[in-house]
Amino acid sequence: MCGLIAGIGKVSLATLDKAVASLTHRGPESSDTWISENKSMFLGHTRLSIIGLDNGAQPISNSDGNVHIVVNGEFYGYREIRDRLLAEGAVFKTKSDSEIALHLYLHYGLQALKELRGEFSIVIADERQNCLIAIRDRFGIKPLFYTVHQGAVYFASEIKALLALGVPARWDLETAFYDGFLFRDHARTLFKDIWSVPQGQYAIATPGDIKLYTYWDWDFPTEAALESDTRSEAECVEEFRAILKESIRDRLVADVPVACYLSGGIDSCAVLGFAQQGLSRPIECYTLAFDDELYNEAPIAEKQAAFAGANYNPIIVGRKDLAAAYSDAVWHAETPFVNANGVAKFLLSRAVNQRGIKVVLTGEGADEMLGGYLPFKRDAILHHGEGRSEAEAQAMIEQIFESNPAARAIFMREGADDPAIREVATRLGWVPSFMETYGQLGRISSGLYRDEMMAGIHPSANPFTYVMDRLPVSRALDGRSRLNQALYLNSKTHMANFILTFLGDRMEMAHSVEGRVPMLDHRLAECAARLPIHMKVRGTTEKHVLREAAKDVLIDEVYTREKHPFLAPPVTDAEDPMMQMYEDVFASKALEEQPVIDPDRARNALNMVKMLQGEQKIAFEGLIHKVASITLMQERFSMT
Repeated sequence: MCGLIAGIGKVSLATLDKAVASLTHRGPESSDTWISENKSMFLGHTRLSIIGLDNGAQPISNSDGNVHIVVNGEFYGYREIRDRLLAEGAVFKTKSDSEIALHLYLHYGLQALKELRGEFSIVIADERQNCLIAIRDRFGIKPLFYTVHQGAVYFASEIKALLALGVPARWDLETAFYDGFLFRDHARTLFKDIWSVPQGQYAIATPGDIKLYTYWDWDFPTEAALESDTRSEAECVEEFRAILKESIRDRLVADVPVACYLSGGIDSCAVLGFAQQGLSRPIECYTLAFDDELYNEAPIAEKQAAFAGANYNPIIVGRKDLAAAYSDAVWHAETPFVNANGVAKFLLSRAVNQRGIKVVLTGEGADEMLGGYLPFKRDAILHHGEGRSEAEAQAMIEQIFESNPAARAIFMREGADDPAIREVATRLGWVPSFMETYGQLGRISSGLYRDEMMAGIHPSANPFTYVMDRLPVSRALDGRSRLNQALYLNSKTHMANFILTFLGDRMEMAHSVEGRVPMLDHRLAECAARLPIHMKVRGTTEKHVLREAAKDVLIDEVYTREKHPFLAPPVTDAEDPMMQMYEDVFASKALEEQPVIDPDRARNALNMVKMLQGEQKIAFEGLIHKVASITLMQERFSMT
């Protein structure tokens, strides 16, 4: 796991070194650069050594010295690919898994992308073609940003490295508007003219120009194909279990110890259970422990760790810790957020780093693959009812909302009257529940924006249709079941923008911790896509196939437990350190300077949250997080 930077255009060595240094947290052990002889292309790399500890430095060049590569991430099954390439005459300079990408490209060109499996971003500098090729993994687990600036094209693992190259830090106000709906096109960032290479795509950059191409997309079978599936439930479970176990086993390969992040949820518990089966030593697992019973999963995690035979390590995080780390988490995230859960993940990764751990397995991705979130369950109940009456469906929906207060507080219902949502209904013939919720959140967020900003937003601006206009909606969604349509759209927006960013790579790599995500192995995702709907959501029970596949490695309490969203506890009272942090940020010069939020409306919202109780406070505190994180982006990046 590392940080990378690349460009096609002239740059001074001092500027390049400064940009590389901005990524030191991603790779604190070594760094290096390469600049072409004619000064037209460059690469930079910071290294966190995990495989090939002694000789895996990058950039790596071919024997002719005209093709060069930098990689951030890990490739799985690399030993088999390496052996095959050696048999075909490839000469390897390192023992690092990263080098297989160079030789695959040299032997097979871009057709080799289908052979890469893992979490990765790659940039290849091909002097033969005078171009850069930038590649991102299939779900966007590893970040990769780009910009065209003064005739040069730059790529980097994080936006701050692009800023260090001289790219201005300017607000993209249209994206800020879209971001309020939590349904932002993943290609866009809050920084004007800085873009993200979308998941499953590669970019080819030539002087002053860049073009993007898709090499993989998450493909769901049609409803007709699902209905004709003759597999038994046992066969579905066994296939899923076999691929999941192999995915976890592959991610245990490292030249350093591998640990686990563990909550009380089925996803991380299943990962721990299968990981421990593959090890002769107790695996170290680390769990966030909060002081609020509704949000603290540590007691369940401790039981699961004991059952698995793992070593349990609770990491206690209090409100004072969250408040103290908040600004740094914003700097690493480079995006606004609506809960302090990512700040908690930031603190968890810091504690793990302090214990000498470089690699952790995480459970992210299962909810997005298998319909784990409450809105997905609602969609399955409403649209895949297998003959149940409307009254029965509504009773089931009320049951899942009543049984889960933490989820109930953040997922609103019945938002179809929103104009943006009505257009979704016209396009799709229905509205996914998570988009109804986001539609309401977006309209509430819009009430906080500056009039000057809103005057520049076209009245017809619609984040939902903006995204759908840029996706292969007809090919990907036509004839597909409604739950699978929702899963696809979520994977292109919320999962990529938030789950894999603020709860994933950026908070882990802030402290040089590599997160490996076995649930998002693309082979497992393809297996999940082929599953009948009732193997994902059965009645009011989510992730049915995972429960059955992992039943033998789970304690009963986890096996029967419904999904609880991972959230940090809400603010309590005026003495809460988080409230004091809000007060400081809302009184800052940066709040007055940023162009997104109206300061008076923001302060009114904070006063309102102080008076709210229970679920209302949980729901509306998200707005306060949005204001605080935007304000701190203004402060930390000196944005204009």
